[in-house]
Amino acid sequence: MTLATGTRLGPYEIQAPIGAGGMGEVYKARDTRLGREVAIKVLPQHLSSSEEMRQRFEREAKAISQLSHAHICALYDVGSHEGTEYLVMEYLEGETLATRLLKGALPLAQTLSFGIEIADALDKAHRQGIVHRDLKPGNIMLTKAGVKLLDFGLAKAIAPVSPQSGLTSLPTVATPHNLTQTGTILGTFQYMAPEQLEGAEADVRSDIFALGAVLYEMATGQKAFQGKSQASLIGSILKEEPPPVSSVAPMTPPALDRVIKTCLSKDPENRFQTAHDVKLQLQWVAEGGSQAGLPAPVVARRKNREKLAWMVAGVAALAAVAFAAAFVRRAPAKARTVRFEIPTPEEVTSIDLPRISPDGHTIAFNATDSSGKTRIWVRPLNSLSAQPLGGTDGATRPFWSPDGRYLGFVAEGKLKKIDVSGGPPQKVCDAPTGSDGSWSSEGVILFDGTGSDPINRVSASGGTPVPAVKAEASRKETQVGWPEFLPDGKHFLYMATGQKPEDTEYRIGSIDSKETKTLAPAQTMITYAPPGYLLFVRDRTLVAQRFNPSSIKTTGEPVPLAEKVGTNSVGLALFSVSREGTLVYRTGETGTRMAWMDRSGKELETVGDPADSRNPALSPKGDRLAYDLSDARGGRADIWIRDLTRGVSSRFTFGAADEIAPVWSPDEARIVFSDNRSGSYDLYEKAAGGQGEEKLLIRSDENKFASDWSRDGKYIAYVNQSKDTGFDIFVLPTFGEAKPIPFLKTSFNEFWPVFSPDSRFIAYQSNESGRQEVYVQSFPGPGGKWQVSTTGGVEPKWRADGKEIVYRAPDQNLMAVDVKEGDTFQAGVPKPLFAARTAPGIARNRFVAAPDDQRFLVVAPLKRESMTPTTVVLNWFTELGR
Repeated sequence: MTLATGTRLGPYEIQAPIGAGGMGEVYKARDTRLGREVAIKVLPQHLSSSEEMRQRFEREAKAISQLSHAHICALYDVGSHEGTEYLVMEYLEGETLATRLLKGALPLAQTLSFGIEIADALDKAHRQGIVHRDLKPGNIMLTKAGVKLLDFGLAKAIAPVSPQSGLTSLPTVATPHNLTQTGTILGTFQYMAPEQLEGAEADVRSDIFALGAVLYEMATGQKAFQGKSQASLIGSILKEEPPPVSSVAPMTPPALDRVIKTCLSKDPENRFQTAHDVKLQLQWVAEGGSQAGLPAPVVARRKNREKLAWMVAGVAALAAVAFAAAFVRRAPAKARTVRFEIPTPEEVTSIDLPRISPDGHTIAFNATDSSGKTRIWVRPLNSLSAQPLGGTDGATRPFWSPDGRYLGFVAEGKLKKIDVSGGPPQKVCDAPTGSDGSWSSEGVILFDGTGSDPINRVSASGGTPVPAVKAEASRKETQVGWPEFLPDGKHFLYMATGQKPEDTEYRIGSIDSKETKTLAPAQTMITYAPPGYLLFVRDRTLVAQRFNPSSIKTTGEPVPLAEKVGTNSVGLALFSVSREGTLVYRTGETGTRMAWMDRSGKELETVGDPADSRNPALSPKGDRLAYDLSDARGGRADIWIRDLTRGVSSRFTFGAADEIAPVWSPDEARIVFSDNRSGSYDLYEKAAGGQGEEKLLIRSDENKFASDWSRDGKYIAYVNQSKDTGFDIFVLPTFGEAKPIPFLKTSFNEFWPVFSPDSRFIAYQSNESGRQEVYVQSFPGPGGKWQVSTTGGVEPKWRADGKEIVYRAPDQNLMAVDVKEGDTFQAGVPKPLFAARTAPGIARNRFVAAPDDQRFLVVAPLKRESMTPTTVVLNWFTELGR
């Protein structure tokens, strides 16, 4: 349809046509109420044919209208006039990127500037759960104020309601000048990720693929993927790699080439996982100058100059020989110990163990920034600042490869490695509870887990992990961890935690044998340092002890190196040492604090003193708080209960083993918790008043952690860690024979089951999609299943009235989702509440909601003023003899 000038659509008066495309016709119009110019998009006729589609479109449009960003075209209104559906948008003056690209490639500076703005706009939308799905040059407007993204998320809004697959579910139809069956390259298809072409649901990584294709075209003036027909173009996207940008545009910095290549990875797992990471990489290229890499022609010219320089240097070297003879008898100067401090980056709000590279040149650490995002940061010692590594969101403590090229880490239940010079992370193996690791010169990685998990070994090139060593009940061991390879690449040190502090010891194992042997009593992690020392922390003092790696024996007494080094209850000690003699450490307190925050994220008050507190559980009335508290010296955890009215805490459990993860009964009379006195975590119950003995509920060789108790008191939901299927969800009836019932037992990992207030549904998190998402399933079943989160989520909580679910997103935002429990379950669009900035950890409960759902108690890292700088010591061993 074509609208004549003067036509009215509600309060909007058509002035002139602007263009047309697969999503309808666009007109310049005037808002007669506000007296402003707007753009009106009249939508295809099929939208008005279905009431269900019309309602769905309005819901999507309302969500998109909440986006407010300098580089997203604002959606003002959505309406219907005499059967005509229309959108009202911001009126923009300029040209589309598609039109500009008809003139050829953009200058490098412009490519980077536009790319940064596009990535920033995508990041804003993705954080609100909105995916563009049809990013292409035709949907990018170039204005005097920069780029503006058009049609944001509307591809989903006009997609068919009924399930479809394959190419029938592609978001839009290309404009006529871009789409013919033969001889002409297809338009929209060229920016679609492989998973979209295969009919899979698009997510944020699909937008990142499209961004890569747009960046490629801006940099080269050519489309990344080409074909003379639909089939050949789709085949190109699915199977072929585009020519490197630098081969088309030789002056392109290699770093930009790498960014684009990572965006265009066929496998979504190998792309940047967030648009924010792409933005940071592009900013680094734009600001890095020579640090971003030199274009190939410049490198070639430099090589020619270098050949000449080497010839001159050769002549100079011969002359230098004569001078060198005069100094041959002079003894070299003795290396001196040098100490200095490196401040914590200003944008960092929480920082963990520093890890120095084997060559002593670079420090890596995982840290949380002011936005709540936890990533690995790297700081070269010859640099004045640290930078986050893209693709490391949610990472645990990193560890270096022997050559210093890679960092290993665990994130999203997977052990990964990443090239420090750039590029996407690569999966090594599944590691649902993995944590700290060590990388040998033989190409083997050891990594530990939680609870009674073994230390596993796996090839650094990938594979299936197998146990290398596990806790032995015969030695009264409850946990093994902190593996550290010795120089031969076969033997390794580790810490075996005993049932009592005096039973904890350092042991030595080998990847060639199951036999291990005792080395010495232990309190914290241990590491080997050339030229023959073991470094560890004893009573918060970092010490060094002579050690012969060949005979695997210690000699002499430990010598103190630094005092008040940060440690925690599970053996963490904040130090690291390189093979060439650089030591880094941090002093001060470790642990967490528990803070009340309102729904806007404003901190209201702190509960108790800073300590290693975990797994808070609020009583149903909200006046008492149960939590587990670890003793940094003894290494044991007990459950404590705090009277929130009086501000007094009292110890609830007194066993010699770990007692963790409390859950209140609905009547507040009892508490269920996990205890590992038998070697694995079993479920026990005890009166909340503290009187009487613990009652064993379930015992087995597998770890069990209670998560919730149904409001009617009939069921306890818990997580069971199986050797075959990982983490599964079970329910334990509190009536009848009280035998465990499997609720969700799959090959994936399911955590944190919580009952809806009416006990008709269970919300939980699962990695079945490849990352952690929040789901809801009917209870006790059979029934439906629904995904609640959209871009990742963990630790779901129901509001007291059952009308909202709150969960924690990968960027640490607390997200709220309106839900309806009628004949079926319905979930709304996730909306961010605030960045929770929770303390790092694995399989821990990090927040709880007050009964009125207006406040949240968050397990947060210590405040910035508690963070001390990192101390660097060069040639640390030269003073040991003094």
